[in-house]
Amino acid sequence: MKFRFAWIPIVSLLLLVGLIFAVQYGSRSKTEMGNENLRLFCAAGLRVPVQEIIKDYEQEYNVTVETSFDGSGRLLSEIRAVDAGDIYIAADLTYVDDARKMGLVEEVAAVASQHPCLAVAKSSDLQNLTLEELASSDLRVSLADSKSAAVSRVAKKLLADTRFETEPIWDHLESNATIIRHTVNEVANDVKSGAADVGIIWDATADQYDDLDAIAVPQFQADPKQIVASVLTASQQPTRALHFLRYLSSRDRGLKAFDRYGYQIVEGDSWAEVPEIRLFTGGLMHPAIQETIQNFEKREGVQVLQTPNGCGILVSQIRAGEHPDVYFACDTSFMTAVEEIFSESQDLSGTEMVVVVSPDKAAELNVTSLDDLGTKQLKIGLCDPEHSALGDLSKRLLQRRGLWEAVQPKVLDWPSTADRLVESVVISGLDAAIVYRANTTRQRDKLTILEIESPDAKAVQPIAVAKDSEYRHLTQRLIDQLHSTTSRDAFIALGFRWLGDSAP
Repeated sequence: MKFRFAWIPIVSLLLLVGLIFAVQYGSRSKTEMGNENLRLFCAAGLRVPVQEIIKDYEQEYNVTVETSFDGSGRLLSEIRAVDAGDIYIAADLTYVDDARKMGLVEEVAAVASQHPCLAVAKSSDLQNLTLEELASSDLRVSLADSKSAAVSRVAKKLLADTRFETEPIWDHLESNATIIRHTVNEVANDVKSGAADVGIIWDATADQYDDLDAIAVPQFQADPKQIVASVLTASQQPTRALHFLRYLSSRDRGLKAFDRYGYQIVEGDSWAEVPEIRLFTGGLMHPAIQETIQNFEKREGVQVLQTPNGCGILVSQIRAGEHPDVYFACDTSFMTAVEEIFSESQDLSGTEMVVVVSPDKAAELNVTSLDDLGTKQLKIGLCDPEHSALGDLSKRLLQRRGLWEAVQPKVLDWPSTADRLVESVVISGLDAAIVYRANTTRQRDKLTILEIESPDAKAVQPIAVAKDSEYRHLTQRLIDQLHSTTSRDAFIALGFRWLGDSAP
């Protein structure tokens, strides 16, 4: 009896350990990245909203964000020189495009858009000034250097077809400018202080100065310029950098600040500590995407909740109201069936339908073609036409070949995915089945594989983001990763044709 209660300390200890484990890992979403400092390079004209966002982020996550504010071009030169840092925010997408070509950035997120404009003092009488009047006047003009500041690089490009007398109007303005500055903020301050009568700045920058009026210029209004944040390839803490990128570009976090300061914000993602992306995928492609998804989850600090199944079943779930963030269909026809729910799809891979036969049965009955399924005594397997893209395609193929009525009575198994059919043929539970070539990769040496010469025997696998997804931009980054070289190699190794090279 003296050992009657001896188990109590042991159980108590286990409960304590369990509680510690639960506390530690239950809160890992905020702690797993640690409190690494970030280094951020940001276009000077975006200083006001970005500093406000950084302040909120630092307070919420106990992280220090070191900043460099300058012209987008000068910052890009600095990033190339130091080969360090975590985030680059440019005032125009073309700078990030240049950085990508140089191999300096990885993930990107759109934030807002803005236009160049003429800026004048509210106290002046220049509110109706036109570009042509400016070019012919002796007004004092302040411009940012077009080699270092996005606003002037953009303005110069947009005015390429506009001339003043015998020369491009931008060249005339630049050669006659009173002041040339490095940043758009310095130009705005020149006009505010009276050092210049007119400046060319961003309309969102003008909105941040109570003393300035913005004058819209038709040539500038035609093409809004996108503000883009990006994660640098040199980042040593990409998960933390991506966490900040999502915070900055979230509609209920960073974008609120951009909106308050007059920027035309994008429709950003919702904010979540650890977003959960719901992925519906045909079972056929499920093995091919696992490595890419695991790498994406680890780098982004997110979770991808996968539902692999026959596409007929998935379409039924979608029509019943279960909307995933992303849908990867076994065939175009099963994307078309729910196309109103998704944004434009992108073809990622393709595969062909084949007949697989038990080698013994193929030799015994001389099974050499699809037509033999109708004429010879075989135990056949087909995927369910109601639940599976492969089943639907198989039925349509057989109907067009005039074989459906002969084949249907011989079908002993109607699964929603083809893996079971392949296994059944391998162990001789079935004599033959119609499957995708990609289903046969791991069992090729145990099967006789018969080609089907028909355009109806080809399937293309498209992928698309749901229009109502809370994480459309994050999900698009997942799709971008599924277009990567690593992903391509995984698909090809499993017998797919690769179609993803045409993606943006």
